[in-house]
Amino acid sequence: MPYEVQGVIARAKGQEVSLETVVVPDPGPGEAVVDVRACGVCHTDLHYREGGIGDDFPYLLGHEAAGVVEAVGEGVTDLEPGDFVILNWRAVCGQCRACLRGRPWYCFNTHNAKQKMTLKDGTELSAALGIGAFLEKTLVAAGQCTKVSAEAPAEVAGLLGCGVMAGLGAAVNTGAVTRGDSVAVIGCGGVGDAAVLGASLAGAAKIIAVDVDDRKLAWARDFGATHTVNSRENDPIAAIRDLTGGFGADVVIEAVGRPETYRQAFYARDLAGTVVLVGVPTPEMKLELPLLDVFGRGGALKSSWYGDCLPSRDFPMLIDLFLRNRLPLDKFVTETIALDQVEEAFGKMHRGEVLRSVVRL
Repeated sequence: MPYEVQGVIARAKGQEVSLETVVVPDPGPGEAVVDVRACGVCHTDLHYREGGIGDDFPYLLGHEAAGVVEAVGEGVTDLEPGDFVILNWRAVCGQCRACLRGRPWYCFNTHNAKQKMTLKDGTELSAALGIGAFLEKTLVAAGQCTKVSAEAPAEVAGLLGCGVMAGLGAAVNTGAVTRGDSVAVIGCGGVGDAAVLGASLAGAAKIIAVDVDDRKLAWARDFGATHTVNSRENDPIAAIRDLTGGFGADVVIEAVGRPETYRQAFYARDLAGTVVLVGVPTPEMKLELPLLDVFGRGGALKSSWYGDCLPSRDFPMLIDLFLRNRLPLDKFVTETIALDQVEEAFGKMHRGEVLRSVVRL
C-alpha cells in the first residue's frame, strides 16, 4: 500500500515552503523506499525554491540524506530492508560511454525512480535532485542508495550525500591535491570548508581560506586552514601570492560560483596550476577572460560535479575514516531541527549563521 507521510514542499518560485502530506508509492522494479532519518539543509534546496534550477513546481525538497531501507522493488538484489544507506543523486548506469571506459563518476546517464511521488490530490511532485528527502519516507532508484556502517549517526552520514562530498571531492578527486601542495579555497561555507578538510586530509602543506566573513574563516581554521584572508579587507589574489612565495597556489578551489570569484581563483593560481569550480553559478552568469592568459598560464581549469565521487567507493571509505576519528564530519552539523523548521533554516543559511542545519526525523 502507498505510504502517506509529511514532506516539505515548494509550491511556487520564492514562496515559503509548506509541510504537506505526500503519497509515496510502493517501490517498482529497480526502486526502493527509504525511511529517512536525517537530511541536511543545502543551498541547492534554496535554489530550487527560488526557481534557480528550474520551474517544474511543486518541488519536494531535500536531498542530503541518510536513512534505512524500508522496502525494495522487483529486481533489486543488492539492498534489503534494514540496510542503512546514504542517498546519492548520481546513480550511475553502468552502460554509458563513461562507465564503459572505467570512469563511472562521469556517468552520462544517471537515473532516478521511474514513479512520481504526489500530493494527496494527485499532483505530481518534482523531487529535488531526484531524491526529495525532507520527507519521512522517500522513493528513489535503488542505485541511489549506498550502504554504509550503521554506527555512523544519520545526521553526520547524510552530509556526504551532497555538500561535504562536493567540497571534499573537489580537493581530493577533481583537484588531485597531494602532499606538499599549496591550496587556496575561495568561499568557506559548508562546501568550501569541506574542500579545506579534503586538502588537509590529502596532506597539503599550505591551505589558504578566503571569505568575506571572519566567522566563516574561523570555521575554516577548525577544518585545517593554515592561513585565512578576509577578501572584504584584502585583495585575495595578492594575499594568496604573498603566502605562496609570489607564485600563487598549486590548486585554487572556487566554492562560490560567481564570475568575480572565479577570476580571483584564475589569477591566484601558480603557472600550470589548477582551478576547480565547485560553486554553482546561476544561468545568467557570464565569464570573460583574456584568451592569451588562459593559454599563457597553462594548467587546468576544471569543474567538479559532486566532487567527481563514486558513491560506492567514497561513502563507505569516508564513513570509516569518521568512525576512526580521522575525519571530523560531525563538525559540520551546527544544529538539528524538525521538518517544520526548514524555512527558518533557509534564513540562517542565507545569513551565514550555520554550516549545516540538519533535519532529524
